Amino acid sequence: MRLRVFGFLQAIAVFGSASLWAQQANPPASPAPASQEPVQKSQTVIPVQVNLVDVLFTVLDRRNKLVPSLEKQDFKVLDDNVSQDIRYFSRQSDLPLRIGMLLDTSNSIRDRIKFEQDAANNFLFSVLRRGKDEAFVMTFDDEPQVVQAFTPDTGKLRDQILRTRAGGGTAVYDAIYQACVQELSHPPRPPGDQPDVVRRVMILISDGEDNLSTHTRSEAIEMAQRSSVVIYTISTSTQWVTLDDPGKERTGNRKYHLTDGDKILQALAEETGGRAFYPYHVDDLDQSFQDIGDELRNQYSIAYNASTHSLDGRYHKIRIEVPEHKGYQVRARKGYFARTNVEAAKPAGSVK
Repeated sequence: MRLRVFGFLQAIAVFGSASLWAQQANPPASPAPASQEPVQKSQTVIPVQVNLVDVLFTVLDRRNKLVPSLEKQDFKVLDDNVSQDIRYFSRQSDLPLRIGMLLDTSNSIRDRIKFEQDAANNFLFSVLRRGKDEAFVMTFDDEPQVVQAFTPDTGKLRDQILRTRAGGGTAVYDAIYQACVQELSHPPRPPGDQPDVVRRVMILISDGEDNLSTHTRSEAIEMAQRSSVVIYTISTSTQWVTLDDPGKERTGNRKYHLTDGDKILQALAEETGGRAFYPYHVDDLDQSFQDIGDELRNQYSIAYNASTHSLDGRYHKIRIEVPEHKGYQVRARKGYFARTNVEAAKPAGSVK
């Protein structure tokens, strides 16, 4: 889902500036002689602080099928449990994707490195569209490193993914934080009238067990939310799978329980509007990848002026409901960090 708090660039392109321009005339004390030059009018810029919040989200029915045809009046938005007036509404379909592929190359996933490589390549070859989408590859163990910058070339991406090797500690949160700040906050722009309208996505493949990050999980989630990044996580753990008959991996009955690392991956996904996957085989992900691709290209966009708070820089919860369709589920980020008065004073489009 592309999510951005206040003054997002699409709103600038579609809905205009957040500042109100007023003209004030300076009339002379007495009528000017015919030979005198006309009195010049001056323009005064009056800044208006706007708490504009935009949310990209997906709606699914009881069967987890996409619902792409709802209208503005079908939705209700609550900000800190207070109903909000929806100011802007649109369907966001077929947006260009900017994908960050983050691969855990720490020692803890050494036995699953082949799984990681196959899962990453299968996702990119399933979802990336030639001439429209781009992706980059970041690996992380003791520290994160971009091994392939943004490119539309799946061959380059594949080659770098296949070169990954495991070893060292695990800095998951640092990798998420750096990927958002360094790459996904300013992804390559597509050509066209609205070059900033892209969908920022992170695919995180890891066991979720962080032991080296300097940033906290909350800081990583906050940065993803501020950068309008949706995180999809794929667990490399197999500790949660037990088979009735180990000799029948494909057909044996599986018993599931999530590890602590899996629960972290689940939280990262849910807080940013994504999904968490716990596959045993790479083949288990085939349909999931197709579903993710469909979700990212069939979304809704809502924007509203938050009436519940000032520019306080604090975290605020969002909930989107479909009152007339109780069985529908909305997949969106759980909240956002409001801008501050200092940030609001910056020109539109300035770096936060």
